[in-house]
Amino acid sequence: MMLALLGIGTILILLALVISKKASPVVALTLVPIAAGIAAGKGAELPTYIGEGLQAIAPTGVMFVFAILFFGILLDAGTFKPILDKLLRLAGNDPIKVALATAFLTMLVHLDGSGAVTFLVVIPALVPIYDQLGMRRITLVCIVALAAGTMNMVPWGGPTIRAATALNVPVTTLFNPMIFPLLSGLVAVFAIAFFLGRAEKFRLLVPLERVAMPSDLSENPLHRPKLVWVNMGLIVLAITCIILGWAPPFVVFMVAFSVALLLNYPQVEEQKKRIDAHAKEAMLMASILFAAGCFTGILKGSGMMEAMAGGVERILPDFLGQQLPLLTGILAMPASLLFDPDSFYFGILPLVSSTAENFGASGLEVGQAAILGQMTTGFPVSPLTGSTFLLVGLAGVELGDHQRKTIPLAFLVTSIMLLVSLLLGIISV
Repeated sequence: MMLALLGIGTILILLALVISKKASPVVALTLVPIAAGIAAGKGAELPTYIGEGLQAIAPTGVMFVFAILFFGILLDAGTFKPILDKLLRLAGNDPIKVALATAFLTMLVHLDGSGAVTFLVVIPALVPIYDQLGMRRITLVCIVALAAGTMNMVPWGGPTIRAATALNVPVTTLFNPMIFPLLSGLVAVFAIAFFLGRAEKFRLLVPLERVAMPSDLSENPLHRPKLVWVNMGLIVLAITCIILGWAPPFVVFMVAFSVALLLNYPQVEEQKKRIDAHAKEAMLMASILFAAGCFTGILKGSGMMEAMAGGVERILPDFLGQQLPLLTGILAMPASLLFDPDSFYFGILPLVSSTAENFGASGLEVGQAAILGQMTTGFPVSPLTGSTFLLVGLAGVELGDHQRKTIPLAFLVTSIMLLVSLLLGIISV
């Protein structure tokens, strides 16, 4: 019990420091778990735990560094200009239509179920539109997070696959009944995007017809208009290799970055300048990711994560046992702030599911309720996932600002999907 309380306290302190901006994510992710590990009497083992955490996060960290450089180079070369022009032709200069287009594009890109790829493709493509229209980037990040989070329920997405595996049921058995709740969640995201876009429209004082179009960027000497389709093909090839598993993502982006740099900027001096232009962002992202590896390594290695998972069942009053599916649906999204997906789905979910069955409730419904929010709508706001830091880093938005704006709306989307599940009888009460 002491380890569980210490683990919960560690995560709460981390959240408080990051959200209140009392400490940077790198400092909080490094020093808070170290202090907790010492308090747990694990000081001698801390180097081992940190090493294991860093080894686990290393491939992801390398991938993010080269992915940021890769998409940064292609953005410099004007690769996304046709996408920007097409979106603006469809959406015009209306912030409402731009917000809706943001949601649609994110959902489309996130069909592959990869948050990192989604953010790396969508954010660089849409930041110029938001900047040119005077729309706030926090609105962009919020809409992208909601759309990607809701789409993360797809049957090939990490949460759904983990839940089906943990409960030992076919993924179609778990997911198929959730199709209508998922559709309701996507509709809710479009509705939220509409209202956020309308708020931006009312906030803007500049007449929309005067806003500069991204096509005005055609005179940028860094742009390579003749290589646009070559660069687009390189993006498609890279993403295809990742989705089909032809090579590890970090290998794909290392090679893709090198090819993109050589094709667009063959001169060595040009290459150095382009790398320097994006090195700060890449290194900042890498530092946060490796600090997150320290955090998760200590919590898992010290036993705090396991103790927290086991404590959930012990503290649950008996009279709530039959309502575990409903309670899981309510707590699933906030649980993303406390538990990484592996700890939740492979640690907590089997315990909660078996406990529900002991009380006469459905263990399958517990799993279905879990995917309504745990690392679905919750993953783009969780400090336990590297893609959250990638999202805010690419947009230049503070994590605390993003969480304050997006967490209530993410919980709203989950609540709508849960309500639809209850009305359709998918989840019983």
